[in-house]
Amino acid sequence: MVSTDSASTPSLRDDARTIGLVGLAHGSSHFFQLLLPPLFPLFIRDFGLSWSEVGLLVTVFFVISGIGQALAGFVVDRVGARPVLYAAMGLFIASALAAAGAQGYAGLMASAVLAGLGNASFHPVDFTILNHRVSQARLGHAFSVHGVTGNLGWAAAPVFLAGAVALSGSWRVAYLGAALLGALVLAALVWQRDALDDRAGRAAAARKALQAPEEHPLAFLKLASVWLCFGFFFWTTAALAAIQSFASPALQRLYGLPLSATAFVVTGYMLCAAAGIVVGGFLVGRVQRLERTIGIAMTAAALVLLLAASGWLPGGVAAVAVALAGIGTGLASPSRDMLIRRAAPPGATGRVYGMVYSGLDVGFAAAAPVFGALLDHGHAAGVLQGAALALFAAVGSAALVGVSLAAKPRAVATPA
Repeated sequence: MVSTDSASTPSLRDDARTIGLVGLAHGSSHFFQLLLPPLFPLFIRDFGLSWSEVGLLVTVFFVISGIGQALAGFVVDRVGARPVLYAAMGLFIASALAAAGAQGYAGLMASAVLAGLGNASFHPVDFTILNHRVSQARLGHAFSVHGVTGNLGWAAAPVFLAGAVALSGSWRVAYLGAALLGALVLAALVWQRDALDDRAGRAAAARKALQAPEEHPLAFLKLASVWLCFGFFFWTTAALAAIQSFASPALQRLYGLPLSATAFVVTGYMLCAAAGIVVGGFLVGRVQRLERTIGIAMTAAALVLLLAASGWLPGGVAAVAVALAGIGTGLASPSRDMLIRRAAPPGATGRVYGMVYSGLDVGFAAAAPVFGALLDHGHAAGVLQGAALALFAAVGSAALVGVSLAAKPRAVATPA
């Protein structure tokens, strides 16, 4: 068993195995976040639903995930990350089976609830394992891989589901395939379970916590940087909600593009974001005030989205532009995760990541019905314009995070 808090330093092989398994799990969680949205047009056709109704499925998913994520951090800190990870994968498999058997809106809602419960624990689980098992020298790259695999999961979901529907002619078969995929991932995680064991790291963190002045379990909520990072997550994911669930139909209406062309915009956006994350993984250790770079990159992404919303571009160019905007949001990911780590008091890694990452769920939950309503009322351009405004707000949050951490005494920023 390996821990970064133990006397021995993990080998490259040990670190790579842990990082790879956590990345696989994280990619799976992002895949199941998009279990329903890629097939929204088919649900509207088969069940007579509106865009607002299918948008509510996204809201329910992220409300449950957000509340659960804040609470899951306490569970992870108490019982460990690995058993919680296995339970979460089981819930994802159940959500895919519920979608496969859905006979109407209630069945789709059940799938959204189960997937939200499964998604709730992933960030507290993932970052607890990485912080407790991966060596300090490779931690920035671990965060980068974590972000890349998440984006690859988002990118894979529309392709997998649309491809399965095209091959089988049935969206129910596509969801049975998704359940099988989840079962294979769970089997791999159980097979390599020793690389996910965080017990030694949790014990070391508990010893550190005993040496520090005793604080209330919720004391971390007093840290300004925690709430500023929460806000950053909220705005960036509000923008992402617009792109993931509604950019494709918005581009169809604005430019008359076929679904076969716009369906891959989300995949392109996620792949571009993954490329940005890779670059961000190198920048996190080389740039002193990374929030400035984040601000420039995300402002550029927002301007590109506004240009696509204007209707001035050729349709194909607009679709490519929306995909390229993902580079800006990707650059921010590794540095954001490192800043959160510095804000986490000893022994509170799961709680801090759970609370901060619940901003992701709140952003998705709040944004989905708003953008769905814009489409229902014929404001297709408003989807991309709203995403751009959310990115501008995220730039402001990132700037305030930098100011907060620069003003904070170094001792407070000791890693968990």
